[in-house]
Amino acid sequence: MRTYFFETYGCEMNIAESAAVEQLFIARGWKASESAQTADVAIINTCSIRETAENRILGRLGWFSGLKAVRECKVGAKTKLLEEAVEYVRDGAKPLTLIVMGCMAERLLQSFQKDYPFIDYVVGTYAKHHFSEIISAIEEGRKPYKIDDSEQYRFAALSAEPGAFSTFVPIMHGCNNFCTYCIVPYVRGRELSRPVNEILNEIDLLGKMKVREITLIGQNVNSYHSDDGVNFAQLLQKIADHLRETDSPIKWVRFMSSHPKDFSDDVIDVIAKESVICRHIHLPVQHGSSEVLKKMNRRYTREHYLELVQKIKDRIPEVSLTTDLMMGFPGETEEDVELTLDLMRQVKYESAMMYYYNPREGTPAAKWEQIPVEVRKERLQRVIDLQLEHTHEQMSKRVGSTVMVLVEGVSRDDKTELLGQTEQHEKIAFKADRSCIGSFVNVKITELSGNTFRGELQ
Repeated sequence: MRTYFFETYGCEMNIAESAAVEQLFIARGWKASESAQTADVAIINTCSIRETAENRILGRLGWFSGLKAVRECKVGAKTKLLEEAVEYVRDGAKPLTLIVMGCMAERLLQSFQKDYPFIDYVVGTYAKHHFSEIISAIEEGRKPYKIDDSEQYRFAALSAEPGAFSTFVPIMHGCNNFCTYCIVPYVRGRELSRPVNEILNEIDLLGKMKVREITLIGQNVNSYHSDDGVNFAQLLQKIADHLRETDSPIKWVRFMSSHPKDFSDDVIDVIAKESVICRHIHLPVQHGSSEVLKKMNRRYTREHYLELVQKIKDRIPEVSLTTDLMMGFPGETEEDVELTLDLMRQVKYESAMMYYYNPREGTPAAKWEQIPVEVRKERLQRVIDLQLEHTHEQMSKRVGSTVMVLVEGVSRDDKTELLGQTEQHEKIAFKADRSCIGSFVNVKITELSGNTFRGELQ
């Protein structure tokens, strides 16, 4: 029985793309391995969004180099880290095939195999549709399949992890925004929207696979525009209508990531109208200063963002908002930091992805004068501290209410409890029979423990 192992870094798009490739292995009778040490094929799906992600991946490649050497009996058998692999070799395993895919593979496409000759395949973001041929070559013991990475991006047929109740559905690829700090447009290319019929067909397949919740994903979903003229608001409406007409078991639809400059009134209206679309919106602001936003090339101001937030809250009172915040961008002043803290106090996000600016080679901002790392970290900590207060405040308001919950599985902390998530993407633990797993139930929130609710089945 041939086995594979995935190691995925980065965003939801990478998770979806790993799941889509995994479906190809499963369809050919391969099984998932519990570890890279015992797999026949290891696939590393890489991320380039921050230098720290790339450094971590480079460290892992060093580890995989050693693993491959052991699997090919080129080094001694005393390394404790690789003992399992050594035993596997003794049992007659074939050498490990190593595949690197994703954004870092695309960015370093020309140099990766030269600098890391132990990698068998480097699969950039435009070449994932060649995985069927790659798998065939591995199965037949042929020389590595020659990849043409010059073709247009193609969407995978299915991107659900086996047995998942929630999954991602890619609706577009690439980005046209060119924020001055971001490498995504350079490794993902220009925006390409997926045809509506492909999206609806995948949703139907996911429903048959017992998926109950989907998240529409893309680098900027709000700029979705299909060849036949369907925009994002119209796509949301078509999906809501389709789920209703087909009596689909999928009851929740989310989306990310959104760009504030493209978040239209029509999108707000569809969310307010259609209960299948979750009242939870991730709306990355990145910063609270209009001056910094201009340097970032975000193409909206602080005032525009706050007006959008107010519009959303007026039309969808029960909405929860989350965001991304970047501190320490070149040229940021103390006044800019205070403007960001003030914006947070006005919006009161339920949670946030918070990080300090990390220069990416090839982007305009990487060439500008940089703020010292220790200053970036200190400013980030102030943002984190405030957000922790807001998260507790916002979640505490929901204690005592009864909410619909998608039951995802057994709690890791207490095997007598089940764990689920709310429409607002919060975790909640409660006692119930395991037959509830994979279904929607009503739960009364009784208390807040850290960032997890506890509740009682109703």
